[in-house]
Amino acid sequence: MDMDAFSAVNGDKWSRLHELAFKRRLTGEEADELLRLYQATSAHLSLIRSLAPESGLSASLSATLAQARTRFTGARSNFMADLARFFVVALPAALYRITWLTLACGAAFILIGGAYALWIGSSPEALRSLASDSALKQYVEEDFIDYYSENPAASFAGLVWTNNAWISAQAVALGITGIWVPMILFSNAQGVGIAAGIFAAAGKSDVFYSYILPHGLMELTAVFIACAAGLRIFWAMVSPGPRTRGRAVAEEGRSLVTVALGLVLVLFVSGLVEGFVTPSPLPVWAKLAIGSAVLGAYWLYVLVWGRRAYLSGARGDLSADEGGYTEIAA
Repeated sequence: MDMDAFSAVNGDKWSRLHELAFKRRLTGEEADELLRLYQATSAHLSLIRSLAPESGLSASLSATLAQARTRFTGARSNFMADLARFFVVALPAALYRITWLTLACGAAFILIGGAYALWIGSSPEALRSLASDSALKQYVEEDFIDYYSENPAASFAGLVWTNNAWISAQAVALGITGIWVPMILFSNAQGVGIAAGIFAAAGKSDVFYSYILPHGLMELTAVFIACAAGLRIFWAMVSPGPRTRGRAVAEEGRSLVTVALGLVLVLFVSGLVEGFVTPSPLPVWAKLAIGSAVLGAYWLYVLVWGRRAYLSGARGDLSADEGGYTEIAA
């Protein structure tokens, strides 16, 4: 079938359907016309999908038909129901399906960071190559600690949240390149490892971990999650399986954008801990308990609600009809 000729013959009908579907009010005659055009266009969409399922035309007609169907049923999205579904089904399922990849990113981070910490902490030559003795002393005794308290807690928490959310969004959005995620993972592991090595060389590892762990447990886990999401999108492009490459990337992308939205909230909580708990006068055990509780709550959410949602068939993606992958019956 000549798609251009088919579009030329039926284009006016589709345009009229779109006009009526989005019109604010319909007369009785227009409602009847809308129904007739809906039925005809559904048949057209079925034929188009059999020939070009991934075309822009099929996606456009699917969206128009969905709007027309809404006019028939009078259905409207319930915001509270959608919000509940996001937090109870979509988000935990999307996080659960990248659990093992998240743990793999975490293991890689620990290995890289640990190697740098061991190297810097045990090699005087490597330590001296970083900075002068006076600069290292100032970093250990003043700069590192002052970083967490030099700004008001609320503004510091907001700054941390914005920065970490931006890093995580980059990992998800640019993961398809296959380069950005390893770069983010390596650079963060390197930075943490070098800092740990400097404190180890000064014999103050306890100070370092007392400041980095309360918020870092969840903050670094969020980075691992974002990296896992980015790698998942990259792998969908490399190995789409039985799906077309475009569909595989689109499905993974929508599902993992759900992860990115969830990470905004996760990092908000982590930012609050870093802004209000880490520099607080609370005893170290209390700070660590708070940080561990936040991390434990996350994994409980993922492994209990996420597993349940995943086993029910949820993946964090749009439903098939919302994503434009099912035909709308006449």
